Amino acid sequence: MTLPIPRAVIFDWDDTIIDSWGPSLKALNKALVTMGEKPWTDDEARRRAGPSAKDLFRQLFGDRWQEADKIFFDALRALFLEHIPVYPDVEPVLKELAERKIYMAVVSNKRGPLLRTEAKDTGFDKYFTKVVGAGDAERDKPDPAPVHMALAGSGIAPGPHVWFVGDSHTDMLCAANSGCTALLIETKPPPEETLAKHPPLKRFKNHAVLMEFLRIYFS
Repeated sequence: MTLPIPRAVIFDWDDTIIDSWGPSLKALNKALVTMGEKPWTDDEARRRAGPSAKDLFRQLFGDRWQEADKIFFDALRALFLEHIPVYPDVEPVLKELAERKIYMAVVSNKRGPLLRTEAKDTGFDKYFTKVVGAGDAERDKPDPAPVHMALAGSGIAPGPHVWFVGDSHTDMLCAANSGCTALLIETKPPPEETLAKHPPLKRFKNHAVLMEFLRIYFS
Protein backbone atom coordinates (compact mmCIF):
# COMPACT_ATOMS: atom_id res chain seq x y z
CA MET A 1 0.00 0.00 0.00
CA THR A 2 1.34 3.42 -0.99
CA LEU A 3 1.98 5.95 1.76
CA PRO A 4 -0.28 8.97 1.08
CA ILE A 5 1.27 12.44 0.96
CA PRO A 6 0.53 13.93 4.38
CA ARG A 7 -1.63 16.98 4.91
CA ALA A 8 -1.03 16.58 8.65
CA VAL A 9 1.24 14.55 10.92
CA ILE A 10 0.17 13.69 14.46
CA PHE A 11 2.83 12.51 16.88
CA ASP A 12 2.60 10.60 20.10
CA TRP A 13 4.84 12.13 22.80
CA ASP A 14 6.31 9.60 25.23
CA ASP A 15 8.86 7.31 23.56
CA THR A 16 8.10 8.98 20.23
CA ILE A 17 9.40 12.51 20.86
CA ILE A 18 10.97 12.07 24.29
CA ASP A 19 12.77 9.00 25.66
CA SER A 20 10.59 8.46 28.70
CA TRP A 21 10.24 4.68 28.93
CA GLY A 22 12.81 4.18 31.69
CA PRO A 23 11.52 6.97 33.96
CA SER A 24 7.89 6.08 33.27
CA LEU A 25 8.44 2.43 34.19
CA LYS A 26 10.23 3.45 37.40
CA ALA A 27 7.36 5.76 38.34
CA LEU A 28 4.75 3.14 37.44
CA ASN A 29 6.46 0.49 39.54
CA LYS A 30 6.73 2.87 42.48
CA ALA A 31 2.96 3.36 42.28
CA LEU A 32 2.29 -0.36 41.93
CA VAL A 33 4.52 -1.36 44.86
CA THR A 34 3.16 1.42 47.09
CA MET A 35 -0.35 0.21 46.32
CA GLY A 36 0.58 -3.35 47.26
CA GLU A 37 1.08 -4.82 43.79
CA LYS A 38 4.11 -6.51 42.27
CA PRO A 39 6.26 -4.36 39.97
CA TRP A 40 5.99 -5.00 36.24
CA THR A 41 8.91 -6.30 34.22
CA ASP A 42 9.91 -4.42 31.09
CA ASP A 43 8.23 -7.07 28.93
CA GLU A 44 5.01 -7.00 30.94
CA ALA A 45 4.89 -3.22 30.80
CA ARG A 46 5.31 -3.23 27.02
CA ARG A 47 2.39 -5.62 26.71
CA ARG A 48 0.10 -3.83 29.14
CA ALA A 49 1.01 -0.16 28.71
CA GLY A 50 -1.02 2.10 26.47
CA PRO A 51 -4.06 3.45 28.32
CA SER A 52 -3.79 6.80 30.05
CA ALA A 53 -2.59 6.60 33.66
CA LYS A 54 -6.12 7.42 34.82
CA ASP A 55 -7.66 4.57 32.81
CA LEU A 56 -4.90 2.13 33.75
CA PHE A 57 -5.14 2.84 37.46
CA ARG A 58 -8.94 2.66 37.35
CA GLN A 59 -8.62 -0.81 35.83
CA LEU A 60 -6.13 -1.87 38.51
CA PHE A 61 -7.38 -0.12 41.64
CA GLY A 62 -10.98 0.93 41.07
CA ASP A 63 -12.04 3.70 43.46
CA ARG A 64 -8.46 4.02 44.76
CA TRP A 65 -7.09 4.99 41.34
CA GLN A 66 -6.35 8.58 42.39
CA GLU A 67 -3.93 7.40 45.08
CA ALA A 68 -1.88 5.49 42.51
CA ASP A 69 -2.19 8.34 40.02
CA LYS A 70 -0.68 10.85 42.46
CA ILE A 71 2.21 8.54 43.38
CA PHE A 72 2.96 7.93 39.70
CA PHE A 73 2.90 11.56 38.60
CA ASP A 74 4.82 12.85 41.61
CA ALA A 75 7.55 10.30 40.89
CA LEU A 76 7.57 11.10 37.18
CA ARG A 77 7.79 14.86 37.75
CA ALA A 78 10.72 14.32 40.11
CA LEU A 79 12.56 12.25 37.49
CA PHE A 80 11.96 14.89 34.78
CA LEU A 81 12.54 17.91 37.01
CA GLU A 82 16.04 18.70 35.81
CA HIS A 83 16.12 17.03 32.41
CA ILE A 84 13.61 15.87 29.79
CA PRO A 85 15.34 13.19 27.69
CA VAL A 86 14.66 14.09 24.05
CA TYR A 87 15.62 11.71 21.24
CA PRO A 88 18.66 13.28 19.56
CA ASP A 89 17.46 12.84 15.95
CA VAL A 90 13.83 13.88 16.36
CA GLU A 91 14.13 17.63 15.77
CA PRO A 92 15.37 17.31 12.16
CA VAL A 93 12.18 15.35 11.44
CA LEU A 94 10.04 18.13 12.92
CA LYS A 95 12.00 20.82 11.05
CA GLU A 96 11.62 18.98 7.75
CA LEU A 97 7.85 18.76 8.13
CA ALA A 98 7.59 22.36 9.35
CA GLU A 99 9.57 23.63 6.35
CA ARG A 100 7.07 21.86 4.12
CA LYS A 101 4.19 23.64 5.88
CA ILE A 102 2.66 20.37 7.04
CA TYR A 103 0.25 20.72 9.94
CA MET A 104 1.58 19.03 13.08
CA ALA A 105 0.00 18.11 16.40
CA VAL A 106 0.58 15.88 19.41
CA VAL A 107 -1.89 13.32 20.75
CA SER A 108 -0.69 11.68 23.94
CA ASN A 109 -2.07 9.80 26.90
CA LYS A 110 0.07 11.89 29.23
CA ARG A 111 -2.03 14.30 31.31
CA GLY A 112 -2.70 17.44 29.26
CA PRO A 113 -1.17 20.13 31.53
CA LEU A 114 2.00 18.09 32.15
CA LEU A 115 2.29 17.27 28.44
CA ARG A 116 2.09 20.94 27.43
CA THR A 117 4.64 21.89 30.11
CA GLU A 118 7.06 19.33 28.68
CA ALA A 119 6.41 20.50 25.12
CA LYS A 120 7.22 24.06 26.18
CA ASP A 121 10.27 23.06 28.23
CA THR A 122 11.77 21.13 25.30
CA GLY A 123 11.10 24.04 22.93
CA PHE A 124 9.15 21.72 20.64
CA ASP A 125 5.83 23.46 21.23
CA LYS A 126 6.72 25.79 18.34
CA TYR A 127 6.27 22.93 15.88
CA PHE A 128 2.78 21.88 17.00
CA THR A 129 -0.49 23.71 16.42
CA LYS A 130 -2.28 21.52 18.98
CA VAL A 131 -0.93 19.50 21.92
CA VAL A 132 -3.70 17.18 23.15
CA GLY A 133 -3.23 15.05 26.25
CA ALA A 134 -5.21 12.74 28.49
CA GLY A 135 -8.32 14.40 29.85
CA ASP A 136 -8.47 17.09 27.14
CA ALA A 137 -10.92 15.29 24.85
CA GLU A 138 -14.08 13.43 25.81
CA ARG A 139 -12.11 10.18 25.74
CA ASP A 140 -8.41 9.32 25.53
CA LYS A 141 -6.46 7.21 23.03
CA PRO A 142 -7.16 4.80 21.42
CA ASP A 143 -10.53 6.54 21.01
CA PRO A 144 -10.49 8.89 17.98
CA ALA A 145 -11.77 11.86 20.04
CA PRO A 146 -8.30 13.37 20.72
CA VAL A 147 -7.40 13.05 17.03
CA HIS A 148 -10.50 15.08 16.11
CA MET A 149 -9.52 17.64 18.75
CA ALA A 150 -5.96 17.84 17.41
CA LEU A 151 -7.23 18.58 13.89
CA ALA A 152 -10.05 20.94 14.89
CA GLY A 153 -9.80 24.26 13.09
CA SER A 154 -7.17 23.02 10.62
CA GLY A 155 -9.59 22.26 7.81
CA ILE A 156 -8.11 18.75 7.71
CA ALA A 157 -10.33 15.78 8.47
CA PRO A 158 -8.97 12.52 9.88
CA GLY A 159 -8.12 10.14 7.05
CA PRO A 160 -5.28 8.43 5.17
CA HIS A 161 -3.62 11.79 4.46
CA VAL A 162 -3.06 12.24 8.20
CA TRP A 163 -0.04 10.32 9.42
CA PHE A 164 -0.09 9.13 13.02
CA VAL A 165 3.47 8.50 14.24
CA GLY A 166 3.79 6.53 17.48
CA ASP A 167 5.70 3.81 19.28
CA SER A 168 2.94 1.63 20.75
CA HIS A 169 0.09 -0.66 19.77
CA THR A 170 -2.25 1.93 21.32
CA ASP A 171 -1.02 4.50 18.79
CA MET A 172 -1.56 2.06 15.91
CA LEU A 173 -5.07 1.29 17.19
CA CYS A 174 -5.84 5.00 17.57
CA ALA A 175 -4.73 5.57 13.98
CA ALA A 176 -6.99 2.74 12.81
CA ASN A 177 -9.93 3.99 14.87
CA SER A 178 -9.60 7.48 13.38
CA GLY A 179 -8.90 6.33 9.82
CA CYS A 180 -5.38 7.77 9.77
CA THR A 181 -2.20 6.21 8.41
CA ALA A 182 -0.18 4.50 11.14
CA LEU A 183 3.62 4.77 11.24
CA LEU A 184 5.63 3.01 13.94
CA ILE A 185 8.86 4.37 15.37
CA GLU A 186 10.62 1.42 17.01
CA THR A 187 12.01 3.10 20.11
CA LYS A 188 10.52 0.33 22.25
CA PRO A 189 8.85 -2.10 19.84
CA PRO A 190 5.68 -3.63 21.27
CA PRO A 191 5.25 -7.41 21.07
CA GLU A 192 4.38 -8.43 17.52
CA GLU A 193 1.16 -10.11 18.61
CA THR A 194 -0.17 -6.78 19.90
CA LEU A 195 0.46 -5.20 16.48
CA ALA A 196 -1.12 -8.00 14.48
CA LYS A 197 -4.68 -6.64 14.41
CA HIS A 198 -3.69 -3.09 13.54
CA PRO A 199 -0.21 -3.13 11.98
CA PRO A 200 1.53 0.08 10.92
CA LEU A 201 1.80 0.88 7.22
CA LYS A 202 5.53 1.55 7.68
CA ARG A 203 8.07 0.97 10.45
CA PHE A 204 11.24 2.89 11.23
CA LYS A 205 14.08 1.69 13.47
CA ASN A 206 14.79 5.19 14.75
CA HIS A 207 14.36 8.88 13.95
CA ALA A 208 17.46 8.99 11.74
CA VAL A 209 15.95 6.29 9.52
CA LEU A 210 12.66 8.19 9.44
CA MET A 211 14.52 11.37 8.47
CA GLU A 212 16.32 9.62 5.62
CA PHE A 213 12.99 8.23 4.42
CA LEU A 214 11.45 11.72 4.43
CA ARG A 215 14.31 13.14 2.39
CA ILE A 216 13.75 10.51 -0.29
CA TYR A 217 9.96 10.60 -0.04
CA PHE A 218 9.77 14.35 -0.61
CA SER A 219 12.49 14.54 -3.26
